[in-house]
Amino acid sequence: MAFDIPASVRPVRDAVHAFMTERVEPAEPVLRRGGDEAAALVADLQREAKAEGLWALGHPRELGGGGLPFLDYVYVNEVQGRSEFGQLALGTYTLQDSLMLHRHAGAEQRERFLEPLVRAEINPSFAMTEPGISGSDPTQLTTTATLEDGEWVVRGRKWFTTFANRAAYTTVMCRTEPEGTSPYLSFSMILVPTDTPGYTIVRDTPVLGLDGGHCEVLYDEVRVPEGNLLGPRGHGFVIAQERLGPGRIFHCMRFLGQAQRAFDLMCARLHERTAFGEPLYKKQLLQQHVFDSYAEIQSARLLTLQAAHKIDSGEQGLGAEARVEIGVVKVVAARMLNNVVDRAVQVHGAEGLTDDTPLGHMYRHARAGRIFDGPDEVHVTTTARRILKEYGKGGNWEFALR
Repeated sequence: MAFDIPASVRPVRDAVHAFMTERVEPAEPVLRRGGDEAAALVADLQREAKAEGLWALGHPRELGGGGLPFLDYVYVNEVQGRSEFGQLALGTYTLQDSLMLHRHAGAEQRERFLEPLVRAEINPSFAMTEPGISGSDPTQLTTTATLEDGEWVVRGRKWFTTFANRAAYTTVMCRTEPEGTSPYLSFSMILVPTDTPGYTIVRDTPVLGLDGGHCEVLYDEVRVPEGNLLGPRGHGFVIAQERLGPGRIFHCMRFLGQAQRAFDLMCARLHERTAFGEPLYKKQLLQQHVFDSYAEIQSARLLTLQAAHKIDSGEQGLGAEARVEIGVVKVVAARMLNNVVDRAVQVHGAEGLTDDTPLGHMYRHARAGRIFDGPDEVHVTTTARRILKEYGKGGNWEFALR
């Protein structure tokens, strides 16, 4: 397959690039401070995105989105990923939740949550990880939901529930089935409005010194209607995998945008700064940074496009047929971003350690990317097992045919 940007996508990609570089990136200092000024600025950016036809480009048209095909969205999402606020400004940070509700929500749930979600009238949050429990083995989750008198009663504690402090509801992964049931059929997804009695935000968990809305939430006898079950009972793992597969590649697309921005900053710095009588770009050790970064970015980009192509052409949809490709690119892209941003910081010297450039924030977000949505080690193991399984059955992994 060809990896050139399709001519049909180029205009919208260019428009998103301009929106990011001219409006979102210059607004980052205000957006990072938070508060009323930041909220007003986000609202302004969202209104502008809607007016210019750049709103929710990856959402299906029937939901009020731009309806970009999955593979086309890759080329747009990598540009949108230049800033951590790109998703928020352009209305795509709800994409995983919107697709999940679109696939599994009933009519009442769609009206209450899905439609206002796409319009950015409400914010979503998703609760799976728990403190003290290995996130790489979700069969150990202890939060429960029991059906009592037509209501689900949720008991437990979750953390890394991103944006719970500004969300209208949380989709909570709970154990609903009795002991002895297969662990992969023991959990369900329950929609819990955040204003429900017993829903208590304990804290915004700091992540590498950043307050990013990764909330720890206590569920103390939280009662919601039986109809707040999302999808079939006991199918929480199925829904979670449907959500996480494409979500991982969405991360990788945005990693590419961050890497491109760090690469640009690094190369510009090499031309701007002189040391010991000559420009930095003439130093061979620093030329090595450029070479290594180019090789890693391009490798990760081609792997991302290949995985997106596999998802786009898969009959099962939502990444079910691209698990090896998604597992590989999640690891490779996260490592790539860490390396590229690290080199950009090094080239900037002491200034790279300050908040005078965006690199400090980018560096911390890049490091978190190697853990969020599954640590590298889990993806390495599961991917290798899938490949080795083919050989165990007497087959092979012929790259040219994959």
